[in-house]
Amino acid sequence: MRDRVTALLSAHDPAKTERLGFLRARFDAGLAWVHFPVGLGGLGAPRDAQQEVDRALAEAGAPDNSPRRIGIGLGMAAPTILAHGTDEQRLRFLRPLWTGEEVWCQLFSEPGAGSDLAALGTRARRDGDDWVVTGQKVWTSSAHNARWAILLARTDPDVPKHAGITYFLCDMTAPGVEVRPLRQITGEAEFNEVFLTGVRVPDAHRVGEVGAGWRIAQTTLMNERVAIGGRPVPREGGMVGVVADTWRAHPDRRTAELHDRLLGLWVESEALRLAGIRLRQQLAAGSPGPEGSAMKLGFARLSQALSGLEVELLAEDGLRYDDWTAHRPAAVDFTGREAGYRYLRAKGNSIEGGTSEVLRNIIAERVLGLPAEPRSDKDVPWKDLPR
Repeated sequence: MRDRVTALLSAHDPAKTERLGFLRARFDAGLAWVHFPVGLGGLGAPRDAQQEVDRALAEAGAPDNSPRRIGIGLGMAAPTILAHGTDEQRLRFLRPLWTGEEVWCQLFSEPGAGSDLAALGTRARRDGDDWVVTGQKVWTSSAHNARWAILLARTDPDVPKHAGITYFLCDMTAPGVEVRPLRQITGEAEFNEVFLTGVRVPDAHRVGEVGAGWRIAQTTLMNERVAIGGRPVPREGGMVGVVADTWRAHPDRRTAELHDRLLGLWVESEALRLAGIRLRQQLAAGSPGPEGSAMKLGFARLSQALSGLEVELLAEDGLRYDDWTAHRPAAVDFTGREAGYRYLRAKGNSIEGGTSEVLRNIIAERVLGLPAEPRSDKDVPWKDLPR
């Protein structure tokens, strides 16, 4: 692996190579995500080798691919296309996805199908070699910047809701796609609502079999939860590091009660960090399972508790806010802004990527083996469900 990194740097000096050219060369050298297959940005190598590759390239001054800006593509679209896509789809989409040339978004949630995603009503009707898609999606991060979207649509309303869904790759520049901003409590509009009116999606952009969308979506959702809650961080990294630095910088505002809370949250953050290391080791042997739901649940709870503690530590300074101007960011800068922004933005952590309530059900049923909640709609055709 070191030899490959050395060869890449020798052939493409980061100081002299244009950024996109370097990223493309890195992908072609198999150093984008080393655990992917050869020819698709990887080498079929152990997943944990990626950290060493990233570290060596960063020390050499090599550019990265702005992972925050393309997080949905990296964490959700790529593993799904790899697992379920055709060879043509993998070759077409993975390289520009990783280099950041094509940003991705996720067209899953709808106004009437949030926590109950399988109840979605966006319809896809076959018309020759195309599918014609009509419906509305909501809470779509990065849709205003996206070139492509992973899309769930209902292709058969006559079967139970989980069985009639198909998975597509949707061109966000196609006629009939309309993106409208949703301004959030932070003042930003990173979320959007997306209206699809007669959008034509080629059958070549269908992922998996017709009606297999729900099963394929589980790959996306499990990877999403790992991407949100299981990112590698150093000890005292992320939000707990921000709050610990605030504590050290303001000795005059310390109290025994705040000290006790900070220590408790520090210990929980460290336990979650170590659990994330274990989860990533398990990923080396296969795809993420429901354990990723626990990571995402813990991340959301800790993020909200820590951001609240930070505001308390800062007292009146914690109430200041730098910019309420409505704008549509390219990425969420969670730790790069002030405490007030973090406190407000953290409220979304328990909603995005699966609500905390849904994740608790997943953990109870699939991890702990507790009895499932009664569901009376499992065998009822979607068209007959009350709406």
